[in-house]
Amino acid sequence: MKSYKLITPYFKENRLLIIFGLSCLICVDVLQLLIPRVIKWAVDDLTEFKTDTEGLLVYASYIVFLAVFIAVFRYGWRRSLIGTSRLIEEKLRNRLFSHIQLLSASYFGKIKTGDLMAHATNDINHVRMATGMGMVALTDAVFLGTASIVFMAYINIKLTLLALIPMPMVAFSARFFSKKMHSRYQEVQGTFSDMTEVVRERFAGIRIIKMYNREEDEYNRLEDISKKYIKKNLKLIRVLGLFFPMMILFTNLSLAIVIFLGGRQTIDATITTGDFVAFINYLALLTWPMMAIGWVTNLIQRGAASLDRINNILKIKPEIDYVETERYSNPENKKKAIDIKGKIEFQNVSFSYEHDLQVLSDVSIIVEPSKMLGVVGSPGSGKTTLVSLLPRIFEIGSGSIMIDGLDIREMELIKLRNSISFVPQEPFLFAGTIRDNITFGSDDISEEELIRSVTEASIYDTIKSFTNGFDTIVGEKGVILSGGQKQRIALARAFLKTSPVLILDDPVSQVDTETGMNIINSLRSKAGVKTIIIVSHRLSALKFADQIIVMESGSITESGKHDELMLIDKYYARSYRMQEIQEELNAD
Repeated sequence: MKSYKLITPYFKENRLLIIFGLSCLICVDVLQLLIPRVIKWAVDDLTEFKTDTEGLLVYASYIVFLAVFIAVFRYGWRRSLIGTSRLIEEKLRNRLFSHIQLLSASYFGKIKTGDLMAHATNDINHVRMATGMGMVALTDAVFLGTASIVFMAYINIKLTLLALIPMPMVAFSARFFSKKMHSRYQEVQGTFSDMTEVVRERFAGIRIIKMYNREEDEYNRLEDISKKYIKKNLKLIRVLGLFFPMMILFTNLSLAIVIFLGGRQTIDATITTGDFVAFINYLALLTWPMMAIGWVTNLIQRGAASLDRINNILKIKPEIDYVETERYSNPENKKKAIDIKGKIEFQNVSFSYEHDLQVLSDVSIIVEPSKMLGVVGSPGSGKTTLVSLLPRIFEIGSGSIMIDGLDIREMELIKLRNSISFVPQEPFLFAGTIRDNITFGSDDISEEELIRSVTEASIYDTIKSFTNGFDTIVGEKGVILSGGQKQRIALARAFLKTSPVLILDDPVSQVDTETGMNIINSLRSKAGVKTIIIVSHRLSALKFADQIIVMESGSITESGKHDELMLIDKYYARSYRMQEIQEELNAD
């Protein structure tokens, strides 16, 4: 039940709209209850030959009058209550998306994208139905059901009590089946998440599937998860298949009782023919509330299961808090966070991923402001992890990282990341234009600034060769571009951002030697202006760095300038000479 607290604030925000909608709904129910009374009067007058064409026209006018107001009030409750459920849907989806964005990078390594997509679509849709039509059906079940019984009792209380004999079975059935429905809805939603992830992943990897002729195998894999999804749904339908027919059975039992006993009372003149017809009409009105009990149970259980799944995500606390800490409220610290010079210190930093061996062990580095640090090492040595800790993509295990003497954990996260331009090892492009991807996160960019950034990234000539230039649509993940082009657009994005710290993780790995040297020359021009950290396997890109560190198994094994490391004649020197030989062979 705690999950319902998620949507309680949204009900409070829209309470006036909800009150208006419920008022309109109750007005509709009241007007519907008057129609059988008009029918009773008409039937009684016809039976006793007390009316004529003019009298029947009056009764018909009453019903048309009631029908018009029913339509008006019905529009009112649909606009208010269904509209409110849409507002709740919007706010809940925004809250979920906002929360997911705050979760740490480690969370996304454990969760499936398809699962998150199912939460943001299917689950929230079920919550909307529960809060919208669920509220309507529940109100009808209570008010219209109770009022119908009162009007039936007014006609004949004994017949009413007999007609209500099946009612306790309705309540018992609803209670019995609701628990089963809840657990089975949970299973269905979980399987839907798995199926969504399988479909998403296959579409994302469609080129690999085609390349390896795996279409049939992947089709079979989807077929297996689809069959599992169908199986879970069939288990749910077995419960629903019993529940709803049972509601109809109890309703028809009531009708059978009324036809037999009410008919006898009409013959005996205990009630009039009009009362008998009106009683059947009220029983018909009562049929919907009885059915609504089953439908409400269905909607609420489906919504509750979805709300539980959403709540499980919202309960996850991010490892890194975006909110300003008490320490950050200190005006002196705030000033430092805004005016960063770029001195970076790693002090005995250690880090390990969950359930993994230690990735970094007791790393200590000092990078002076506006200096360039090169980071090299074999794959898996901890280079990418090291640079990912600075913008707090991951949280430090132990030790500390200081910028201008201030621990990054004491800085507001937004301002910390605003002070850093970061190009990851695997550049990511959104499915928009080249311009949108380069200016991502930057506002009011002039054409001159845009051209400068792409020129520094050695991609300007390529962009000019496209028919639409900067307005070229790159497709999902930049599908129309080569790996080197995507990498250079990501570089241009970082060059465009005005920040004192620039971090580049293997920025020239997918470009040719000449283009790589042009990019390195652009980086050298930024020396003395920005603090630059470059991770690269191409050691010629780091030759001009003010300091180079070599990492092995999460520790720094060599440190110094290029000439100093060549004299040491270890990993760096051996790797550099091997790359020189390779470049000479390629040139030949």
